[in-house]
Amino acid sequence: MTSPAVQIPGYIAGTWDLDPVHSTIGFIARHLMVSKVRGQFTTFEAQIVTAPNPVDSTATATIDLSSVSTGNEMRDNDLRSTNFFDVETHPKMTFTSTGVRVDGETLVMEGDLTIRGVTKPVTLAVDINGFGPDPFGGTRAGFSAIAEINRTDFGVSFNAPIPGGVMVSERIQIEIEAEAVLRKEE
Repeated sequence: MTSPAVQIPGYIAGTWDLDPVHSTIGFIARHLMVSKVRGQFTTFEAQIVTAPNPVDSTATATIDLSSVSTGNEMRDNDLRSTNFFDVETHPKMTFTSTGVRVDGETLVMEGDLTIRGVTKPVTLAVDINGFGPDPFGGTRAGFSAIAEINRTDFGVSFNAPIPGGVMVSERIQIEIEAEAVLRKEE
């Protein structure tokens, strides 16, 4: 069964590589049940294939978990430890899309996220921010995506009880701002 075509102004089909200088892959966790702590990964690669029909598009990403940065070296080292990511054993987090669909005004990308060797489905709400030329003779595309996961589903279960709650939330928000460069035809 063929999916209905989605109309996106200025849409360009092709294969795109994420520009790590102009992209962020970040997360938000609640801390001590009273505030939010933000972090990001500074080393990653991703490819997006925009198909002629956008709902047939795909994406893959690999994130170096040792590149986690929250602005606090002690917290970053704890996140790298066996308490959280266990980067010695599981150095990478990966995402592979499994499908795209339209939900009202939102484009939704379903995929498999792997953390600490555990793979679970995740749903990204995607905004397509636009397509256009860059000053180097290339073409760029911009995408924003958000998702929420339960970190304990992936074996990231360390926590410490505190009066009235726990130190770190189980629910983690994922925020992606992606600028990608269209591969030139060879």
